Amino acid sequence: MNIALAQLNYIIGDIEGNTTKILAEVDAAKAANVDLVVFSELAICGYPPKDLLDYPSFIERCELALDTIRIASNEIGVLVGSPSLSGLAKGKKLYNSAFFFSDQKLLAKVNKTLLPTYDIFDEYRYFETNNVFECVDFKGERIAVTICEDLWNLDNEKLYHVTPMDELIKQNPTVMINLSGSPYSYNHVEKRRTRMQLNAKTYSLPLFYVNQVGGNTDLLFDGGSMFINRLGDIVEECEFYNEDFKVIQWDSSTLYEDNHQEYYDYDIGLIHDALVMGVRDYFSKVGFKNAVLGSSGGIDSAVVHAIAAEALGAENVKAITMPSKYSSSGSVDDAQKLAQNLGSPFSIIPIKKAFDAFEETLADEFIGTEPNVTEENLQARSRGIILMAYSNKFGNMVLNTSNKSESAVGYSTLYGDMCGGLSVIGDLYKEQVYELARFINRYGEVIPYEIVNKEPSAELRPDQKDIDSLPPYPVLDKILFHYIEGKKGWQEIVDLNLEGADEILIRKIIRMVDRNEYKRFQAPPTLRISHKAFGFGRSMPIVARYNH
Repeated sequence: MNIALAQLNYIIGDIEGNTTKILAEVDAAKAANVDLVVFSELAICGYPPKDLLDYPSFIERCELALDTIRIASNEIGVLVGSPSLSGLAKGKKLYNSAFFFSDQKLLAKVNKTLLPTYDIFDEYRYFETNNVFECVDFKGERIAVTICEDLWNLDNEKLYHVTPMDELIKQNPTVMINLSGSPYSYNHVEKRRTRMQLNAKTYSLPLFYVNQVGGNTDLLFDGGSMFINRLGDIVEECEFYNEDFKVIQWDSSTLYEDNHQEYYDYDIGLIHDALVMGVRDYFSKVGFKNAVLGSSGGIDSAVVHAIAAEALGAENVKAITMPSKYSSSGSVDDAQKLAQNLGSPFSIIPIKKAFDAFEETLADEFIGTEPNVTEENLQARSRGIILMAYSNKFGNMVLNTSNKSESAVGYSTLYGDMCGGLSVIGDLYKEQVYELARFINRYGEVIPYEIVNKEPSAELRPDQKDIDSLPPYPVLDKILFHYIEGKKGWQEIVDLNLEGADEILIRKIIRMVDRNEYKRFQAPPTLRISHKAFGFGRSMPIVARYNH
């Protein structure tokens, strides 16, 4: 049997556009003499559709699209994901389903059993759980069809009381197929592969796994669809971050050899490619072509500028440096050199007049007070106003340049440097930003070496350095990682004996993270590259009193 893995980039809600792409792949599969072409989870509507599923008209349009695909399934099998009505008097109104069409007929409809509700997932909000397990007979093979999470309940990581393949294996299937919507994080690539390989070995069955690719707001889908033999070897694998169509000439009697590329849990190249794809898809899917950012001459804005230039074309990324009286001439020169290296348009707009106007406006109210962080924030907010004005006038989306370390501890200004339509590096700690800069420079200087090597500074007061307000970033990032990703309390982190981090510092940093939740709640969408990004995946109360 010839089976095609159709790894596509869908737009959530664009049912007609997604259907057109699916039909084109069906035609390609027919031309390649494919017996069965497989698409990903909820391919019809895009994943995740969230509360669009609450609209009856949305489901009706999915049903119309499915009927179009059914008609196109003459002389071929098509396996595609879509929401479907449950028809239940009690319980949820929808299933997360896989539709199996062949010869213009519905051969089977398989519903998803395991509905994740952790981290970024909230599927039980919308879908009913499947409790019927039946294999699908097609072309002399018996196929165990599952959907994404259905293959993750294995070994010592069981979150559910039922394991779908334990039920399906009783019907003696000859092959497994999994339709997936599995987003990228830097620790997930190998984990996903390992889990799928474990399924193949556990049930001694080959596995065809189809994931989607592309950026959907904050979620980045890396693809990596694959064919795994019954011994758990990855025989074929689709490209990462690109649409792909791969035909597997499969014979159940043949054992195919391992032929996949190795990646590691943490690969800065994959992080780079994920961010480039995320920016490109965010802009194209919301209808923007041009970006603008504040280019300070520092590492964060430099990395964002380089990523955006690669994603959108350097000519479509406007860089504006906005020096204050505290900005060094070197920072302005470095920002200009970066724009020249990339080939981006560049402007210098000093903020002195704007800042002076704010000080004059507030002078009567501030009589008798000493300058403090208020005046620092006025500078950042002056820059935010300039960027948003440029955005309004010319239609360029503002890119936010805050990193995860700053966002975590509130070392950023609400309505100032936190403004923007998309946070590009908001899920990268400061040390990761430096690592990404070095990767960008792997073939030569793109980001000026002066930027990479200079000591970090907000330049909002005389001789200011980040280290005046924060511990060194290697220390800070480790504390933050163990608290945010590791979900450890202060005592557990103290017990790790991190170099340069005593109990007083650790407790201080945790308090800073907790009390700045209100800022992050108002931040722009952040491209997710870790397993615990700020945003929907880390849902914390703003008003709370808990001592970690």
